[in-house]
Amino acid sequence: MQVAAPYLMCFRKISSSGTASRHERNWKDIRNVVRITGSLFLGGCVFITYEILSLKKSLSLNTQAAQQEKLKSYIYVDTSSIEQSDFQGISDKVRRELHRTARRAFEASARLFRRPHDKEQYSLSSMEDHEWVQWVLMKNAQSQDRTVRLKAVEEMAGIHHWHDYQYRTVAQACDKRTTVGLARSKNTDLRFFLPPPALPKVDDNYSIEYGLRQLLSSLPQTELDQCVKYLTSLALRESSQSIADQRIPTHCVKIVSGGGLQLLQRIYLLRKDAQKIQRTIVRIIGNLALHENLHSEIVDSGWIPILAEAMKSPYVIQSSHAARVLANLDRDSVNEKYPDGIYVLHPQYRSSQPIRADILFIHGLLGAAFKTWRQQDRDEPLDESAALEDDYTECWPKSWLATDSPDLRILSIEYDTQLSDWKARCPADNNRKSLDYRSRNLLKKLKAAGVGERPIIWVSHSMGGLLVKKMLLKASQDEDMKDLVNNTKGVAFYSVPHHGSQLAEYSISARLLLFPSIEVKELSTDSPELKKLNDEFLQFSKNKDFKIISFAELLPTRVGRMMKLHIVPLESADLGIGKLIPVDVNHLNICKPKSKDSFIYQCTLQFIHDVLAADTGKQ
Repeated sequence: MQVAAPYLMCFRKISSSGTASRHERNWKDIRNVVRITGSLFLGGCVFITYEILSLKKSLSLNTQAAQQEKLKSYIYVDTSSIEQSDFQGISDKVRRELHRTARRAFEASARLFRRPHDKEQYSLSSMEDHEWVQWVLMKNAQSQDRTVRLKAVEEMAGIHHWHDYQYRTVAQACDKRTTVGLARSKNTDLRFFLPPPALPKVDDNYSIEYGLRQLLSSLPQTELDQCVKYLTSLALRESSQSIADQRIPTHCVKIVSGGGLQLLQRIYLLRKDAQKIQRTIVRIIGNLALHENLHSEIVDSGWIPILAEAMKSPYVIQSSHAARVLANLDRDSVNEKYPDGIYVLHPQYRSSQPIRADILFIHGLLGAAFKTWRQQDRDEPLDESAALEDDYTECWPKSWLATDSPDLRILSIEYDTQLSDWKARCPADNNRKSLDYRSRNLLKKLKAAGVGERPIIWVSHSMGGLLVKKMLLKASQDEDMKDLVNNTKGVAFYSVPHHGSQLAEYSISARLLLFPSIEVKELSTDSPELKKLNDEFLQFSKNKDFKIISFAELLPTRVGRMMKLHIVPLESADLGIGKLIPVDVNHLNICKPKSKDSFIYQCTLQFIHDVLAADTGKQ
C-alpha cells in the first residue's frame, strides 16, 4: 500500500494536468472563432454601410454649390447664442430622424395593409421650420376651400421677417390668384412679387406715339358710336393721346393681343414723373380688368408688382386708381366690379370686417371724384415744421370718415362735366350730358358695383345732388333697381341748386360769349326739367322712409378775378323737407371741411351715425 501510494498520487497529477491543457485549448479555439467571426461581422457592416452611403451619394443632388451661392448673396445676423444654436441643431437632427423613422414605418404598414397614405404630409415634416411654413402657406393658398385660401394669404401678407430668397421662392411658386390676393392685402412686403418681365426690344428710333397710333388703327371701326370714332380719328390725325376709355369688349381683347399691355407699361415706366399720365394708364388697365377673360394676360404681363407699389403711394388718387384695378382682378374676395368712374375709397385692401353700409359721394359741376372732397385749402402756406405736424388730406372721406367708421364702404363717383361748349370733346356727346342720360348710365355702374345690397347714404355737392334725385326716381321705376331705392336710408345735400343757380343765369345771359353747356342750362331757375324733378322728388320722398339734411352756403364765390357770385342762394338750397343748415362758407368750400373738428364734418358724421343707428333699431 505504501509502495502504491506514490504511483497513485503520480497518476492523479498526470491525469489532472492533462485535463487542464485540453480546457485551455478549447477556450483558445472559442476565442479564435469569436475573433474571426467578429472581424467578419464588423467588416461586413462597414462594407454594407460604405456601399449604402456611396449609393445614396450617387443618387442625391449635391446642393452645396447652390448653398454657397445663396450664402454669398445674403448676409444674415444670427442673434441666438452658440449654445442655443448647438442645442437647436441637435434637437432638429433628432426630430428629423424621428420623422424619417415614423414615415418609413407608416409607409411599410401602408404597403402591408394596402392603405393609402399622404406622402406630401410626411415630406414636409422633414423640412426646416421656415421652409415648412412657406410650403404649408402656399399649399393652403391654393386650397379648394375659399376660407382656407383667404386665411393663408392673410398670414403670408403679415410676414416681414423672411430673407430675400424666401420671398423669391414664394413669388415663383404662387399662382395668379394668390399673387393678386397678396397685392390687395395691407402692408404686404413687395418682395412677394417677381419683377415685371422684360419688355420687347425696340429700335433706337422707335416712337411710342407711333406705337399708340398703330394700336389704335388696328382696332376695328365697326359697331362704334360716333364719339369713339371721333376721338379715335383725332388721335390718329393730330394728337398723341393714349387709348381712350374702352367700352367694347372686342376692342379690349384686340388691345391686349396687339401688345397694348406692354406698350402701356413702357409708357408708365418712362413717365414716372408724370402722375397724370400714369393715372390715365392705370385707368385703362382698370377698364381692361373688367373683362375676366383678360385677367391672366394682365397678371402675366407684370402689372401686379407695379399696382402693388402704386397702392402704397402717399397720393390718394394714385392709390385709388390702383385699388380699382386690383379689386376688379380679385375675384376670390370681391364679387363686385368697379366700372370706369366708380372708385372705392374704403376698404381698398382685403378685410374680414363686415360692411355695414355704403356711403356714396357724388361731385358737382366741374368737380371730380377726389379733388371735390379734399380738405379746405389754406390761405397762408405752412412753414416746414408746421407742415410736418399737419394732417392735411387730399380726400377727407378716405382719411377721416374711414377712420371714424371703418365698417363702411365708401365710394366716390366721377363723371365728366363742362361749363361751356366752346370746345366740346365730342360734338355727338351733347345728348349724354343731360341729367336723364347721366342718371341711367350711373345706375348701371352702381349696380355692377353692388350698390343696393346694403343700406345706402348719399352725399352730394351742387349738381351731384340733382343727379341723386334723378337716379332715385329712375330706380323707383325699374324693378331691377328696387333694392337701391329700398336701401336708401339718408341723403346729404351740399349747396344743391334745387331751384336753380345764379351761375346758370349769368352764363345764359352771356351765352353769346360763354356758350353754356347743356348741364349749365339745366341749372337755370326757369328750367322746366328742374322744376319737374324737384316736384317729383318731393312726392317720392313722402312715401319713403329716409332722412335728408341740407347744407347751404352763405358767402359768395369768386368767379374769375373781377366778380363774386352767390352760386346757390339759401332759398335754392332749401329742398323743402329735411333739416337745413346754413354755413358761413362759399360754394366751393361747403364740401371741404377745414379740419376733422370742423362743424361741417362733425354734422355729416353725426348724420351718418344717426341714420345707421335708426336703421339698426328698426331691424
